Amino acid sequence: MSKRSRRAGGTPGANSPSAAAGRCTVTVCRGCCCGTDKVPGIDHAAQLRDLRRELDGIATVRATDCLDTCEHANVVVVQPSPDGRRAGGRPVWLGLVNDTDAAADIRTWAADGGPGLADPPGVLDLYVFSPSRRVRGELDAQG
Repeated sequence: MSKRSRRAGGTPGANSPSAAAGRCTVTVCRGCCCGTDKVPGIDHAAQLRDLRRELDGIATVRATDCLDTCEHANVVVVQPSPDGRRAGGRPVWLGLVNDTDAAADIRTWAADGGPGLADPPGVLDLYVFSPSRRVRGELDAQG
């Protein structure tokens, strides 16, 4: 079995573009404040690595430059899959995601379908915030 197959849970084609098209996207801010020493006491590289590991084969994870929401440093945005968006799901912004267990909670939610298809685990409600319309629009423009 190849490394790619093991990462994808042994499912052939799980990492193909068509399989990824039905997934949530998890965007992790790693710009100005997020992912830097400005937010002390967190291993930012490990946090991103944990999210990628937890979500492998379940959601697409991408790191991005500053999302301009520094007052909520360590921002993670869970964007709905196409089916989730059709069901009314919209991106959910999570701020101050400094808990090492957050990756598992985000994984559970994404595995259940993510925004529009499943409610997030209750603890994630503590992280939810609403950024400005301009900032939301910029993330939507990124893809």
